[in-house]
Amino acid sequence: MSWDEGSIRPVPLTALGQSYRRYRLADPAAEEAMAGSLRRWGQLSPLVATCRQGPQLEVLDGFKRLAAAPQVAGWATLSVRVLDVDERTAKAAILGLNRGQRPVRELEEAWIVQALVREDGLTQVEAAHLLGQHKSWVCRRLALLEKLSAEVKEDLRLGLLGPALARQLTRLPAGNQQAVLALTRREALTAQEVSGLIELLQGASPEQAAFVLAKPREALAQTRSLPVALRDPRLSPAGNWLGRHLTQALEALVRVENWLHTPNERELCERDRAILEPLLTRVGDQAGNVAELVLGPACTRSGGGDG
Repeated sequence: MSWDEGSIRPVPLTALGQSYRRYRLADPAAEEAMAGSLRRWGQLSPLVATCRQGPQLEVLDGFKRLAAAPQVAGWATLSVRVLDVDERTAKAAILGLNRGQRPVRELEEAWIVQALVREDGLTQVEAAHLLGQHKSWVCRRLALLEKLSAEVKEDLRLGLLGPALARQLTRLPAGNQQAVLALTRREALTAQEVSGLIELLQGASPEQAAFVLAKPREALAQTRSLPVALRDPRLSPAGNWLGRHLTQALEALVRVENWLHTPNERELCERDRAILEPLLTRVGDQAGNVAELVLGPACTRSGGGDG
């Protein structure tokens, strides 16, 4: 459906519920800035809410405006666009309404995906269709919540851990993730070094794992000193061709990520982001398509429900 549908009317602040706020990260600084905007310019766009039984409306978009309004003298109502949607569509709207306004944080996406699949009973394919995404995108969002340890998920929620590193950590058992995260911070490891360490830890004996965690760069140096095989004897010619090209693509993305983590270099302007956004979307979509062609339904089977 179009998010521009529905009637717009003034609604008392006391009649606006916030049960869906659990799917959004708090941003006190943005709420304070919003209060200043309301004082100076008034309400520039309506909130979006959905009907529930009784007089209460549940907000889907506009939580910062709702939090800021009580700070502004004389504000007892807000203009609200009311949508008549079911529970599943309401959750999809939380992402859809924000997609064109600011980058939705990956953790927020993961919360919505998990709610649709685990609470509302959608298959991963159905959730992907509802959200306008590829099913491998749904699988990756689920992994952020369901393959991470509780401590790592809390760091992710607080913004102390970026989604790129979080995705790397999902390759490890939950019991090892906190140790690798602490090591990454203590040694100031790059994204490429973390990826290499995780590869070393996968399938390592307890003695080998202890050495890797105690002396990460030494372990990486020893591995990199070995000659790199031109081909993997376990793979077919087609598998080797694909592996070689995927490695090259991954190395390019790692270089970009390292560049973005470099002070001063990463300060893109709004015009840069607007121009590059379609290209970034295409890169993400293409990666999902390749994963689907290679893995087939294996990724979705791990989440259960649509194998």
